[in-house]
Amino acid sequence: MWLFLAFLMVPLIEIGLFIQVGSLIGLWPTLAIVVITAIIGTSLVRSQGLRALGQLQGSFSRLEDPTTPLAHGAMILLAGALLLTPGFFTDACGFALLVPGVRSAVMRHIAARVQVTRFEMGTRPAPQRPANRDVIDADYTEVSSDKRPNHPGSGWTKH
Repeated sequence: MWLFLAFLMVPLIEIGLFIQVGSLIGLWPTLAIVVITAIIGTSLVRSQGLRALGQLQGSFSRLEDPTTPLAHGAMILLAGALLLTPGFFTDACGFALLVPGVRSAVMRHIAARVQVTRFEMGTRPAPQRPANRDVIDADYTEVSSDKRPNHPGSGWTKH
């Protein structure tokens, strides 16, 4: 139901804002603002996205919990989608998600409602050896000693 309301309300809000802003400043300045915010937003998303990717790689290399850099990266990606969507409301939401403090607050809000039951990182423990030490687990191939090559030979070896 929430998703339905979002898909219904966001376009209505955008249309209302376009009408209001367009009546105040005119059609071409309104369209110019939409294009300029998309260009500025794209460059900001790119720079912050690269920074978030570096933080994610750093957390993996230090074997730390990657939840925070992943969440920030996902919100930066959402901000980019909102900034590329034409409209003033989506641009405001997109620019808000580019502010690290806003992303942290959103993450705290979501984290309060999510319960993680298990998290593992690194390699799995080595498999346990059988209790009976007389058992050897191996693969083998039988080689018979009477096997002869099916070609005449090169003359360099004796067959």
